Amino acid sequence: MKDTKPIGFVIKNLSRMIGRRANNSAGRRQLDSLTGTNGWIIGYLAHNSDRDIFQKDIENHFSVRRSTVSRVVTLMEQKGLVERQGVEGDARLKRLVLTEKAWQIHSEIENDLEALEERLVIGISDEELDVFRKVAVKMMENIDDGECGCHRGRRGKKC
Repeated sequence: MKDTKPIGFVIKNLSRMIGRRANNSAGRRQLDSLTGTNGWIIGYLAHNSDRDIFQKDIENHFSVRRSTVSRVVTLMEQKGLVERQGVEGDARLKRLVLTEKAWQIHSEIENDLEALEERLVIGISDEELDVFRKVAVKMMENIDDGECGCHRGRRGKKC
């Protein structure tokens, strides 16, 4: 029998389950002051530590509004997880840099995420994962199809 649940419902449930599992991991429970968003931002900054990362980069990477990122980064700064450092040549620009505390947290999070990733893909072939990634990217592109709010029909035509 074909599953008739809307794909958005399925994705939202999967996302909740992943979030719940990540938030209940052993490493995560030790870091009570850390939200899931903080963890993703720490990971992004850690994996891009070879270049300057600014608030705008986080907005674009996570598809989050400027006000939300500003609030999250300010809280992370207050928790001692990131520092805003000036950039030579433009006093308005502040790059985001992880603190030593954040690097230690990053190490624990990486271990937990690796275990979660292994669990997620049990019994799923590389080919199936490739198809899943391609379909998910197409869905994200469909949602992010311009500012007008239009959507694409099943045949790829704009409304």
